[in-house]
Parts: sequence; C-alpha cells; structure tokens
Amino acid sequence: MNERLDRGRIEAAVRELLLAIGEDPDRAELVRTPGRVADSYAEFFSGIGTDAVAIAREGTVHAEPGDRGQLVIVRDVKFRSVCEHHLLPFLGVAHLAYAPGERLIGLGTLSRVLDAVASRPQLQERLGEQVAATIAEGLGAAGVLVVLDAQHQCVTTRGERQTGSTTVTVAATGSLADAAGRAEAIALIGAGAGVAPSAETDHGTDA
Repeated sequence: MNERLDRGRIEAAVRELLLAIGEDPDRAELVRTPGRVADSYAEFFSGIGTDAVAIAREGTVHAEPGDRGQLVIVRDVKFRSVCEHHLLPFLGVAHLAYAPGERLIGLGTLSRVLDAVASRPQLQERLGEQVAATIAEGLGAAGVLVVLDAQHQCVTTRGERQTGSTTVTVAATGSLADAAGRAEAIALIGAGAGVAPSAETDHGTDA
C-alpha cells in the first residue's frame, strides 16, 4: 500500500488538467473522473514505498541440495506498469529464471515481487534490473535472469502509433549474467515463449 498517495491532490490535479485541455470538469460525464483517476493511481502506484526484497525473503524456504535443481524458470507472468516519461501504461509478460542457492522461492511470490516493483513510475529497462536484483538479494540466488516483453502505450497510441510493436529487455545477475548461463536460460525460455534472443536489449548486471 502506497501511504504517500494523496487522493485530494490527485483529484484537484485532474480537475485542473481537464480545465487545461479546454474541458468542463463539472460536466455530468466528468464529475466523477477525478475520483476514478485517483482510484486508478492508487492501484498503478501501490508499489511506491513497498519493500520488494522483504516480499522475496518472506516467500523463501530452505532446500536441501538434491531438491534445488539447477535452474528454475517461470514463463509468461503478466504484468503492467506505467512509463514515467508519459504516465501511460505498458503491459506485457515476464519470464523469470533463477539458479537456486540454499533457498527456493514460492512461484507465486515471484509474481508478487514483479507486481510490487512494476507498481511505480518505471522504465522497462530499470524494471527488469530491479526485479533481478530484488530476487537475487531476497533469495540469495546464484543467478537471476529477467526477460520482459511489453507493449508501450506511449508507442502504440501516440507519435508514429506503432500498434504492433513490443520491446524486449533482458537483465541478469550472477551465474546467469555470463554468456553461457544466460544463453541457456534464454533458450529454455524461448522454447516455450517465442522469445527471440536477437531481439534482446541486454541490461545484465553483476549485482
């Protein structure tokens, strides 16, 4: 929950915005719009101030070496975020992979971590980096790989209006940041998700 959210200021700002574009905020069809936008923003930005690392840590369990496996991959996790440049949504799917250390993380917890980090004004490149770093820190994973494939409304609804365009970004840490580990994980993801390695925007880290 974003405790910093000020509904009154949002509603006042939306009312001013309607005036600024030449609309009448008191028109019957617009009277409730400021409140509706405040409701939307409360959801879109609920991750501000949320400790995503704590979410990751709370969702882990100790695993014996024989129970860990070498690689865990969760494909096609849907997400939405808001581009900080235009405050327009971008939506897509995430493919999340990690090489276990001493602990495993609940598969549902991975989606909760993604949602917490995505529910802030974001750039797709930074979102992938932050999710990878959060999982790596909270889980103590030997390596993490995050592939995001998203469609941005700032691309599809304005400017050149490239309605079929999507953006793919890759972020990696630890053992999955080196070329061999990353290539193996991406190949396994792509086998079921149609991810094209040649389309990557590579943002690997050593975090």
